[in-house]
Amino acid sequence: MYNASDYIVRGMRFLNNQVRPGKKQLSTLMIYATDLCDSACKHCLIWAKRPVNFLPKEKIFEVMQSSCITKSTSIGLEGGEFLLHPHAMDILQWFSKHHTRYDLLSNCLQPEALIEAVKLHTPRHLYISLDGNPETYLHMRGKDGYYSVIRVIEELHKILPVSVMFTLSPYNDFNDLEHVAGVCKRYGIDMRVGIYNDIAFFDTIDKAHSTAIGTQKGTPPLVFKDVKNRDLSTKSRPESYPLNLDKTDFIQQIPVSVKEFAENYDFMVLYNEWKKGGLKMKCFSILDSLVILPNGDVPICQNLDLKIGNIFKSNLDEIFNGPATQKLHQEYVHNCNQCWLNFHRKYDVILYRTFEKYFGRSVTKKVFGYYQWEESATKTYNQVVNPDIA
Repeated sequence: MYNASDYIVRGMRFLNNQVRPGKKQLSTLMIYATDLCDSACKHCLIWAKRPVNFLPKEKIFEVMQSSCITKSTSIGLEGGEFLLHPHAMDILQWFSKHHTRYDLLSNCLQPEALIEAVKLHTPRHLYISLDGNPETYLHMRGKDGYYSVIRVIEELHKILPVSVMFTLSPYNDFNDLEHVAGVCKRYGIDMRVGIYNDIAFFDTIDKAHSTAIGTQKGTPPLVFKDVKNRDLSTKSRPESYPLNLDKTDFIQQIPVSVKEFAENYDFMVLYNEWKKGGLKMKCFSILDSLVILPNGDVPICQNLDLKIGNIFKSNLDEIFNGPATQKLHQEYVHNCNQCWLNFHRKYDVILYRTFEKYFGRSVTKKVFGYYQWEESATKTYNQVVNPDIA
């Protein structure tokens, strides 16, 4: 997980980005180098996109010269499956020499290639996906890849920090979460829990937050012919998510073992409040976190299908810090509460909870604007997340 120095650096960047909106700097940049993927996940249809896109390595290196990227900016290399990029090793070699603060994300379906890549060009952190036991993995991801993930963990967990990413969804359940927590505990590695969400780029099928956890578990795996005729480019997406969709309180179902992994239990408790419509806070994360898609598009965030530019038409500094984006940032920072993505909301939660801890709710509201952790709007973060202690 992040340490204290990471939070201090990001806090300083927050101040810079507030004071100098035309010279904002990035804390995190995720580069989707390709949408080619060898998985067949139900919670993400990147693997069904055609035609396949690859960001040229030269364009990636060019982007890295942007002023909004600093030595402390964390870069994430992902896909699709990043290692399927025809120049994946060249890109990893470049980052290992010129920007060592980079992370690699993988589904581990090519364990030999991944192990070789990590040993040759060791990233700062390796993030791998595991969403349940072998049977759940097959049904949810369409490939028999569970033991490839285990092999990667066994080979690499002593070489670099490894985090297992678990997505709680309609296609798995809390028993799967407990299983994955057990795997992580056995190898002494980190686990990060995410919630299934309607990310625009992922072309999701089942509606997030209203399709209950586990209700689609065990359904047959998807294959390409099942989805190839779906018109993914014109999928209907609401302008805003109507909260109060599924008010099922699942806090009691969260495995006790999840509490052994920092920030996951808290994140799930607050998701439950957000899902019920009680949690409201601004989205400051879009001011310092960005993604680049395989076709060069740059959306305002991971969740919304709102593009602020394309790196083949403008440079990243113009896209991220130009007048048009500054105007959009102001609108969405103050008015968007539409997702519960780790990439965005964990930053906002940490920002608000830390300030509230040291200065109280009243001062926090004056500094960041109105917010509430739950429906009655009277409780502090600690009272919501740790009611027995608070």
